[in-house]
Amino acid sequence: MEALALERKAEQNRELRERLLQLKKERNAIILAHYYQRDEIQEVADFRGDSFLLAQKAAETDADTIVFCGVHFMGESAKILAPNKTVIIPDERAGCPMADMVNVDGLRKLKAQHPNATVVTYINSSAEIKAETDICCTSANAVKVVNSVEGDEVIWVPDKNLGHYVQQMTDKKMIIWEGYCNTHDMLTVKDVEEMKAKYPNAEFVVHPECRPEVVALGDFVGSTTAILKYCKESSNKEFIVGTEDGTGYQLRLDSPDKTFHFATKYLVCPNMKVNNLKKLVRCLENMSPQIYVPPQVADQARLSLERMLLVK
Repeated sequence: MEALALERKAEQNRELRERLLQLKKERNAIILAHYYQRDEIQEVADFRGDSFLLAQKAAETDADTIVFCGVHFMGESAKILAPNKTVIIPDERAGCPMADMVNVDGLRKLKAQHPNATVVTYINSSAEIKAETDICCTSANAVKVVNSVEGDEVIWVPDKNLGHYVQQMTDKKMIIWEGYCNTHDMLTVKDVEEMKAKYPNAEFVVHPECRPEVVALGDFVGSTTAILKYCKESSNKEFIVGTEDGTGYQLRLDSPDKTFHFATKYLVCPNMKVNNLKKLVRCLENMSPQIYVPPQVADQARLSLERMLLVK
């Protein structure tokens, strides 16, 4: 019975992939997928990447339509950087709890209290927050961006864990907002210690969105892209992974001879996982849901994203 169900699912996926290829041609579309997406979406993407790479791809593409398989703020970033393109997402319910933890009023109050501070905002934030921001960053370039700004004081939003990590790498005074990523923040020291006892030869690679005490246990700390690169190039054959489980697709693709254990079974972002192949095909058929960013907000937010893209 189970074999029959799997066969039917495989057949359905084949049909969906064929339909997708046809629609991509018709719509002159490009599919961008974040590393945290389901395997079935990463398999059909034109580009897989972290928020930074995908923002760059959106800014550079010749396609008329950008299908962004990620969460809502990522679709917004694509629309801001490519205002003349149609940007669609498979499911508009794909939000980000961390992005929702910071609001414009709160940020404006903080700016009024610290008038000389530069606002550095993690790309995991809404267009409205980016419009209140001097410069954006991703986990891949956060340290570089903070060190690149003038002045000694930085207002950092919204991720306190990443903020704490960056704070260790800079002399600037950081005023850190109290947000966090629900998924990464779930990982505890106990989880990691249990895994290390179980797999004593494995190296622990960890994302700086995890809690500081968990990050402190890392053999390697870095953004999703940095973790992928490290595991691919490392001579070690076994890893305990402290980031979202969608990265397993690229890790296994890069290093089929290596073993990856996720540090806990809870490293799954429910928002990233609402997208699936069926919804991807449907959004291209209907050309919806489309991402809309009010022009005034987009113009302000674009400055903060473009400044980020200029940091080398």
